Amino acid sequence: MPGLTAADTIRILVATDSHVGYNERDHIRGDDSWKSFHEVMCLAKEKDVDMVLLAGDLFHENKPSRKSMYQVMRSLRMNCLGEKPCQLEVLSDMSENFQGAFNHVNYEDPDINISMPVFSIHGNHDDPSGEGHFAALDLLQVSGLVNYFGRTPESDNIQIKPVLLQKGNTKLALYGMSNVRDERLFRTFRDGKVKFFQPGTQKEDWFNLMTVHQNHHSYTETGYLPENFLPEFLDLVVWGHEHECLIDPKYNPEMNFHVMQPGSSVATSLMPGEAVPKHVAILSVTGRDFKVEPIRLKTIRPFKMKEIVLSEEKEIKDLAKRQDHRAELTRYLMGIVDELIDQAIEEWREIQDDDEAEEEVPKPLIRLRVEYSAPGGGNYDCENPQRFSNRFVEKVANTNDVVHFYRKKASASRKVNSAAEMPEESVLAQLAVDSVRIEKLVREFLEAQNLTILPQNSFGDAVSQYVDKDDKHAMEVFVHDSLKSQRKHLMGVDQAEEGDIMDNVDQYRLEQEALFAKGALKRTKTKVKPKPATWNSDDDGSWADQPIATIVSEDDEQGGDDDAASTVAPAKGRGKAAATKKAAAPVKKAAPAKGGRGKKKAVEEESEDEDILMIDDDDEEESPLFVKPSAPARASKKPAARKASPAKRAPAAPRRAAAAKSQTQSKLDFSQPSFSQPKANGVGKKMKDLSDDEIDDDDDDDAFEPAPSTATVRPTRSRR
Repeated sequence: MPGLTAADTIRILVATDSHVGYNERDHIRGDDSWKSFHEVMCLAKEKDVDMVLLAGDLFHENKPSRKSMYQVMRSLRMNCLGEKPCQLEVLSDMSENFQGAFNHVNYEDPDINISMPVFSIHGNHDDPSGEGHFAALDLLQVSGLVNYFGRTPESDNIQIKPVLLQKGNTKLALYGMSNVRDERLFRTFRDGKVKFFQPGTQKEDWFNLMTVHQNHHSYTETGYLPENFLPEFLDLVVWGHEHECLIDPKYNPEMNFHVMQPGSSVATSLMPGEAVPKHVAILSVTGRDFKVEPIRLKTIRPFKMKEIVLSEEKEIKDLAKRQDHRAELTRYLMGIVDELIDQAIEEWREIQDDDEAEEEVPKPLIRLRVEYSAPGGGNYDCENPQRFSNRFVEKVANTNDVVHFYRKKASASRKVNSAAEMPEESVLAQLAVDSVRIEKLVREFLEAQNLTILPQNSFGDAVSQYVDKDDKHAMEVFVHDSLKSQRKHLMGVDQAEEGDIMDNVDQYRLEQEALFAKGALKRTKTKVKPKPATWNSDDDGSWADQPIATIVSEDDEQGGDDDAASTVAPAKGRGKAAATKKAAAPVKKAAPAKGGRGKKKAVEEESEDEDILMIDDDDEEESPLFVKPSAPARASKKPAARKASPAKRAPAAPRRAAAAKSQTQSKLDFSQPSFSQPKANGVGKKMKDLSDDEIDDDDDDDAFEPAPSTATVRPTRSRR
């Protein structure tokens, strides 16, 4: 666009995958993550950018520690707050871009002076979870430090609306899509359930920038986001989640947009992609044109990696045919590690400024991968990897995994052994060191087993939720739902022979695995019941960790199990549970008395017990409880055979209050027999037998309205 000047240029510092809090308990590497993030924020302030764009995984955990939160908030406050006005003007409806209590950008808040705003989406590590579905970014947003956008409240129906920004004559449409499980997102795009919105006017004048946090490569058939799923009107895509730094934008001729992958700012695994020098970039947008300025990060701990094949090394090629060569082989490998350490230190000093080069060099990360397969029937006698790594305690930061020994993998067609209990040794060796994905670990172990009932891929997903998301009930819910689904399937089989039962079970398991692989099965979410008022977290522990606090599934919450209907409700049970168990009330009916008054008295007691079962705070929205103080106590002369709905039975509480007169409301004790044989003296004798332990305190007196003294008017109750 001709005629545009520097005043029309929007300068954006782009970074992703800071992973603050990674390995923070390590006494050597514990501060690496927040130091690199602080350098990124200091660079943004030093380069005087207009805004900072983060593409997810600001935190390494979705429940970051107080130390991690403190360091992030400290860095944001030091670099983002100031009196310099922000020159970005918001043109879109901010309530559609930013949810929560403060649904606007922080630099337009009159109570906060923000000179450099930060816009961020969430990744797969710091995603929302728990009650309220809050993320760590929500805490930063309500504190006024971060603008959290690109939320995906519905994974199966995604609507992406841009944040429209303008500076001078440059218009920027900022799209954000936070992390969604890759298989589900693939299916959502495939089904056409992802909708992108564009500005209503002057579409050709907007520079369309999008940030995502998904797998960039096809690790599995549907476990990634293809670039051709994104719309063609985009100009640049900032790709998060992948840690390899590919800072120079690559052009996609099919979709006619560029893709930039900044990579992580801290090494979270000892892999070749992490050994690439770490960069951030300053993106300058002027009209529809852009340019990228890469900046090398200097506080990153140096990392050198090398891979060798012993059978191809000239110095030790013939050691496999000799005896007692472990010491010679160890000395050769130690020499290679020492060379890598020297290279790492030299590279770190080269990128430092003159005044910083004299500082103490951080201990580098060193990784040596050794393939020790010996041809011709020989054998390389390698030292224990742990013992070898401990030789460099004072020289490297990763003192336990400097070397990784592995053999060349056999042919891919491995024969399935149903009696096997462990995978191959090469697979175990690789998983023990290189892999950080729990799904892969579980999958390799389960492939060596012979599961007959539980689906294998769902099993691995449940273990991943238990480990990565700290979902304490993930395994319990998975086993419960799998067994329940399997039982339901077997009950629907028509006259299956005993020999065919296992075939049906195995066939159904394979069907469930296929549905899960396609993303057709949704993960059951656990719910936590409200914490009782009498629960003391300090003495009794966390309420959410208790088994009784978790609602396993929606079916169980609605009373789907038949066994639950025959159990007796606890003394402090909820109203819904009591309504489900009301079917057992006729069993409590007392034997009829000889006289007419005895029969009348039994009807009164039965009606009173049914009404008490429905008293609960959860029903306040369904029925106006305790709003008819004129209801008399002698309203139970009507036949007990007619059962009213739960919502209509609730007004019986004033009648009980009138019957008790001045006595305190009594607690229910379901551990005792509900009724004995009718007493000739009526209800008065039963009230007289209550012990002091069954009399409640004065805390419940406010829940009932005092009934009027007149008890001669017959109440009116609508029939339905």
